[in-house]
Amino acid sequence: MEEHAPHTTEALIQLTVNRVVEDSATDTRIVVLTRADGASDLFMVWVGASEGESIRRALDTSTTPRPMSHDLIKSFGEHLGVKMERAVLTDVKSSTYYATVFLENKGVVRTIDSRPSDAFALALRCQAPIYVTQDVWNRRTGQNLDAWLSKLET
Repeated sequence: MEEHAPHTTEALIQLTVNRVVEDSATDTRIVVLTRADGASDLFMVWVGASEGESIRRALDTSTTPRPMSHDLIKSFGEHLGVKMERAVLTDVKSSTYYATVFLENKGVVRTIDSRPSDAFALALRCQAPIYVTQDVWNRRTGQNLDAWLSKLET
């Protein structure tokens, strides 16, 4: 955990989780994000089935009889006075995305390395914004996959 904030919101693009699509051929989920500024470009991140379902539950604001892992983490933060400020997609290497979660406690911002799926699931539960660096946005995969994505959704 680092005690500084390497990415300010000035160099970032805010994203909104739009939906989670199932790819039954690979048993994965695709998290489809859109720009918060209304631009039509999509940003897609492939995640595991259980991670995708956790994100989908957070999007639907559905509850489970017992807390799931991301619900438990959110509860820890609330009870300890830790607020999730934001999640940032910070890098992509060999088609694998990397994220950082920014947490604030008593005026001190700390960063934690995270899988994007965990960062998304937690950000949705905490109503924290999700960002991507301009560099990662420019290197995103799936820029021309609209037709393929629409086939999955039918």
